[in-house]
Amino acid sequence: MHSGLSLSSRRGVLTGLAAGSAALAMPSMAKARRTQTPLKEKAMTAVRYCSQRVGEVDIFYREAGPVDAPVLLLLHGFPTSSHMFRDLLPELANSYRVIAPDLPGFGQTKAPPRGHFDYTFDALAEVIGGFVEALGLNRYALYIFDYGAPVGLRLAMRHPERVSAIVSQNGNAYVEGFSDQWGPWEAYWREPSAKNRDACRPSLAPDMIKNWQYGTGADPSLLSPDGYELDIAYMARPGAEDIQLDLIFDYRSNVGLYPAFQAYFREHRPPLLAVWGRHDPAFVPAGAMAYQSDLPDAEVHLLDAGHFALETHHAEIATLMRDFLRRHISA
Repeated sequence: MHSGLSLSSRRGVLTGLAAGSAALAMPSMAKARRTQTPLKEKAMTAVRYCSQRVGEVDIFYREAGPVDAPVLLLLHGFPTSSHMFRDLLPELANSYRVIAPDLPGFGQTKAPPRGHFDYTFDALAEVIGGFVEALGLNRYALYIFDYGAPVGLRLAMRHPERVSAIVSQNGNAYVEGFSDQWGPWEAYWREPSAKNRDACRPSLAPDMIKNWQYGTGADPSLLSPDGYELDIAYMARPGAEDIQLDLIFDYRSNVGLYPAFQAYFREHRPPLLAVWGRHDPAFVPAGAMAYQSDLPDAEVHLLDAGHFALETHHAEIATLMRDFLRRHISA
């Protein structure tokens, strides 16, 4: 049916309608663009769950962040796993490739049983060194916590050129850092008898994991049961206690290496941030301050937290790390 409008008039009307439609669409398009950015950021910070074969060991690890970003290698402690980094990984993954493996004998890593694998710190460092090689990590910053400290510092001594910086979160490298709670372990180191080995078993008990290791000095309202309940479950697996007792005995080798670790600090001068839960029942704040005796520029922050400081203070630790890493490694 004819409208009675001339061709030029109809074109004018259609042009106006098109312009109006475009104007109406612009807010929707802008909104779509705005929503794409958070989705992209969320994808970048999403944690990936992976496995890497190293010899006879299948290493489970968590990874987040761009694959071409500077690398952070996070090494957990006793009696936990990479699960302890579950809140930290997304906090850092916008700017870094963050990788957190489970050590042999811990978490989801599959390693041979005792008698077929040497559960010592040298062996743990050897496997993690192979893991680093397999992933092609030629340069990385270390986050060392508890058992992760002697493992990570062995890597650093072997390849100092690869370590861009160190974050030590209750990761001890000085005798000054020991509390007065090490009696049964020290007795076992001096005399490795069956009696002294059994005297260390209470360190592996559910109550000790929950209330002593996690609970000491921690705000209970901030302490999720996820961490300690998972660690308790891992400890209940067949053979787990004896693997841990082997590592408890071999911990003496780490103390013997403290002078070598300290010589590494003095010679290679890695930028170091010590973030310490001041209420740690095992490693006291003097262990954090001691880093400055070999690294005068080391930055030390004592938090109102316990041994597992990430459980209650992951946001504060992430903030300190971002500032420190921004100043010392490129991102």
